[in-house]
Amino acid sequence: MRIIAGKLRGRTYKARKDVSVRPISGRIKQSLFDIIAGLVPGSRFLDLYAGTGAVGIEALSRGADFVFFVDQSRRNVADIEAVLSRMGLAAKARAQPGNVLEDLSWIPFRGGVSEFDLIFLGPPYKDEEKRPLALSTPSLARVAEANLLAPEGWMICQHQVKESVSTPAGCEMFRRQKYGDTFLDFFKRL
Repeated sequence: MRIIAGKLRGRTYKARKDVSVRPISGRIKQSLFDIIAGLVPGSRFLDLYAGTGAVGIEALSRGADFVFFVDQSRRNVADIEAVLSRMGLAAKARAQPGNVLEDLSWIPFRGGVSEFDLIFLGPPYKDEEKRPLALSTPSLARVAEANLLAPEGWMICQHQVKESVSTPAGCEMFRRQKYGDTFLDFFKRL
């Protein structure tokens, strides 16, 4: 994995090869950060379905004050923590195992942040048998139920174009970008 911009620009780290982890492509990551560039410095950032941690680590490099990583895999969480430590970012981040499809009210207590300025969700598209999953809508609903998005914050969900995604209660979708078979949907609070 390569960090695109910011104080760690050009630094790389190895991501474990695992069929259950689908890292964000460099092109989509670049476009995402071009769109949110003005919001990242000084932000509190939540990276859900963190996988390799690529999105949250990029946010730290670009000036986010704090990033909280959540992934169901304890091994992914351990890998993210190791990368944060090697890059000198551990003081500005935490990583915890957790299921995004369950109650997320624990995040403010474990993360030490009650609301996040930017929330990125990158749920898996398919299971290990290559069957399509539809995790975006229930995951967005869990975030909205836990009231994790700051009043002026943005929530971004990466999903496959074939997946139908519903806007969570109390939010509105204000932008959609398409990249091949992927959409980035942008939401804010009403």
